[in-house]
Amino acid sequence: MPESKTAVKPEFVPTPRPSLATIAKSLLAGGIAGGISRTAVAPLERLKILMQVQGNQKVYKGTWQGLIHMARTEGLKGMMKGNGANCVRIIPNSAVKFLCYEHISREISDYQRATTGSGQLTPVLRLAAGAGAGIVAMSATYPLDMVRGRLTVQEGKTGQYKGIVHATRVIIAEEGPRALYKGWLPSVIGVIPYVGLNFAVYETLKASMLQHYGLRDERELSVMARLGCGAVAGTFGQTVAYPFDVARRRLQVSGWTGARSLHAAAHGDAVVYRGMMDCFVKTVQEEGFLALFKGLAPNYVKVVPSIAIAFVTYEQVKELLGVEFRISE
Repeated sequence: MPESKTAVKPEFVPTPRPSLATIAKSLLAGGIAGGISRTAVAPLERLKILMQVQGNQKVYKGTWQGLIHMARTEGLKGMMKGNGANCVRIIPNSAVKFLCYEHISREISDYQRATTGSGQLTPVLRLAAGAGAGIVAMSATYPLDMVRGRLTVQEGKTGQYKGIVHATRVIIAEEGPRALYKGWLPSVIGVIPYVGLNFAVYETLKASMLQHYGLRDERELSVMARLGCGAVAGTFGQTVAYPFDVARRRLQVSGWTGARSLHAAAHGDAVVYRGMMDCFVKTVQEEGFLALFKGLAPNYVKVVPSIAIAFVTYEQVKELLGVEFRISE
């Protein structure tokens, strides 16, 4: 009688871990992508923040008008104000974010393969990986974001702060070290849909295009196709998370006299918010629900090229550096 044969389940082999050199190259690629993408849209980034912070007495009424006003009153240097601090922040932030996303998504993929036999990531799993990466990166670099917000908002050629180091010292001396984390909570809440949707939508669109055109490798997609995927991803994520971004900026300048020219209380002092919910309530009560979306127009103009450039630059630099593993892996 022939001996019965039972199917042998193939042994699970985890994905090889990248070397230190590969990690360093990935961090470098992420940093370059962040610096280039933010510098390209720096005037729009500053205009967005100024519109977010201003009250009912609107100085900046629209994208074109706002850019012209900045150029006339402060010149080209004024339009780029805060970009140096933003690059100092965004380079490590972007590097950590991209690396964390790859690490988290790889761990999830390995777990999926070990338990279900398929390492394919669903859009929900990609969103979870992106959200986790966003929280880690944002928390690690948040004090730089807070300082950048102050430097960006101060108007005129003779501002209170003279640079990143000076601003940090003054904030700590006058408001205490905890002030460097003003607005952190809405940032954490907002980064979950923002970064999560960015990665999830970007990867899902690329996977759909590969399947539609019968391609095997994402490197076969053109740069324009990947730019389009990044633009759509950025629009989705930014729209959902935008009210939290407005709350973050307002909390960062809460009680700061340098913001009085843009938004002052009835008695003329700087507006003070007790926390995230107080900020939401006061903003809606005093300025209406649409105030939670102030600056969204220049942000749309900014975020589409910014996110698209970031994703494509990251992948192109990694290819130039010879890094084997990519976002989708």
